[in-house]
Parts: sequence; C-alpha cells; structure tokens
Amino acid sequence: MTRTTIATIAGAIIALLVAGWGVAAMWRDMGVTLSLHGWIAYGLGAVGSLALSGGLFWLLFHSARSGHDDLERPEDLDG
Repeated sequence: MTRTTIATIAGAIIALLVAGWGVAAMWRDMGVTLSLHGWIAYGLGAVGSLALSGGLFWLLFHSARSGHDDLERPEDLDG
C-alpha cells in the first residue's frame, strides 16, 4: 500500500472514532444512557450500513466496467 492509502485509511478511522466520541458525549449531556447491548446494536447498524453502501457501489462500478450497462440498439449498429 502507498503512503497515501495508509494516510486515507488512518484518517477515516480517526474521523469515525471522533464522530463516535461526539455522539457519546452528546447523548451523555442529554442524559441518555445506553447499555452495552445498545452500543453493540448501534455499531452493528453502522457497520451494516457501510457494508451495504460499499457493496452497492461495487456492483455499480462492476456493472459499468463489464459492459452490462451498454446499450445495444439496432439503429446504432447501422453506423
């Protein structure tokens, strides 16, 4: 991996941790308490959302690159 890739991944992880800390601080200030099961559900929901969006983007790019999105119309073949 290049340094840019490593820096991007590290930045994304840091941003995720800061966002999680911010959510926890906001909830704590509002008096909301969340059990361990609540945090696990919250984390699984976030990971599931990221996995779903990543999978859908992968399908989009794979479909476009493999030619599945190309239009084949008879009037285009006549030249």
